[in-house]
Amino acid sequence: MDQPESQPLISDRFLINGTLTSVDFCDDGKIRWSDGHTDRCLAVEKEVLGFASEGSRIRIRAIVENGGGLCCVGSRGKLVRKDFVFEIASADSHRLWCQKLREYIDSLGRPKRLFVFVNPFGGKKSASKIFLDVVSPLLKDADIQLTIQETKHQLHAKAVTQTLDLSKYDGLVCVSGDGILVEVVNGLLERDDWDSAIKMPIGVVPAGTGNGMAKSLLDSVGDPCSPTNAVLAIIRGHKCSLDVATILQGETKFFSVLMLAWGLVADIDIESEKYRWMGSARLDFYALQRISHLRKYNGCISFVPAPGFEAFGEPSTYKGESTSGLNTFNPSQEEPIKVQQHGYQGPNIELEKLQWRTIDGPFVSIWLHNVPWGGEDTMAAPDAKFSDGYLDLIIIRDCPKLPLLALMSELNKGNHIKSPYVMYFKVKAFVLEPGPRTEDPTKGGIIDSDGEVLARGNGTYKCDQKTLMAYDNLQIAVDQGLATVFSPI
Repeated sequence: MDQPESQPLISDRFLINGTLTSVDFCDDGKIRWSDGHTDRCLAVEKEVLGFASEGSRIRIRAIVENGGGLCCVGSRGKLVRKDFVFEIASADSHRLWCQKLREYIDSLGRPKRLFVFVNPFGGKKSASKIFLDVVSPLLKDADIQLTIQETKHQLHAKAVTQTLDLSKYDGLVCVSGDGILVEVVNGLLERDDWDSAIKMPIGVVPAGTGNGMAKSLLDSVGDPCSPTNAVLAIIRGHKCSLDVATILQGETKFFSVLMLAWGLVADIDIESEKYRWMGSARLDFYALQRISHLRKYNGCISFVPAPGFEAFGEPSTYKGESTSGLNTFNPSQEEPIKVQQHGYQGPNIELEKLQWRTIDGPFVSIWLHNVPWGGEDTMAAPDAKFSDGYLDLIIIRDCPKLPLLALMSELNKGNHIKSPYVMYFKVKAFVLEPGPRTEDPTKGGIIDSDGEVLARGNGTYKCDQKTLMAYDNLQIAVDQGLATVFSPI
């Protein structure tokens, strides 16, 4: 069925670049005119950031593809900032156009006040420059009021979020890698008013080493993972729900929105820090080392499979009770953090009544993912959804070194899941019982969640450092769509 043609809401003759031409503002939200050679069009929702009244002129601040302002005909190219100036002699017409533009933009539900975290220490330490060069100019062009907070240390963003007066803002923005996003989510969920606070939309601008969330959101519509595209998603005000996973050990909780890894992936991610001077090449370099001297870990996993994945593993019972009251001494564990009863307590699921299954080790790698991309070059879980209520589980139990090297090289395309050595399926809940290395039972492994070390076993890299949890049993359960993020659609 043909779509009905758009109708002008308002029409007038404007002076554009010295030429008098007819301009229509149509009911489909598009401004149409001709420059004498080409029919021009601006889609207000997609391309217009804001506008300003300058005497007899209306200056429309826009961002367009290829500099042409031709979104209506579907061109795609590099985004550029551009002003379109329309001049009209009649004061009444000028006033009416400004009124109609303001009414339409306000009807889009765009944010007007944002609290922005900038992490100057993350990644290549480029966040401050990205904020000044890209984020701030675009948000100000969109008439958004900004409150800016540079993070000073680890967990600073979490502490600020816990006490922030959220009624003053329409959203929180993280100009950083994934780390500040994780802190913000944990801060929101530890508040007295967590149930309303977690509904606050969060925007993510890629400016760190790991930009998995920004990449996942932008790639969902085929957009490049760039600060400009991320800021435009925030300005447009579209939102989507995001699953949150609660990782529990005894009375200690951690709220995850990205991933959890144990085995090969965690070892590469954390131990490669010793080669940080190599930049991003450190991951590939250390991956080769780890594969050539491959470790395997004893242990066991239990899980509640999503519908359609019941064939994986063997029938089992809920083992989560063993995670409560784990107070065995471990030099790498901090004093247990007592859960504040006023904070979020985790999803309201009766885990013991679910159908559990189990897989025994040894394992090369266990990897749980909430979103498709773990980083800009790592499509860890190509079937992951933002709010399906499940985590995607990637398991490698045993794999010869050459096939392992081959499947790891396919991570940028997500083709690793096609390997016969990989099990890939979705789970609602998960219990990890980590064990020692098979070749050296005196040494354990590293458990990594959202880029942070949750636990270090004996003999691991920096095992003398304090961690949130012990290298022992932990459980994970998913709360579907608990958080909200700004998204491109």
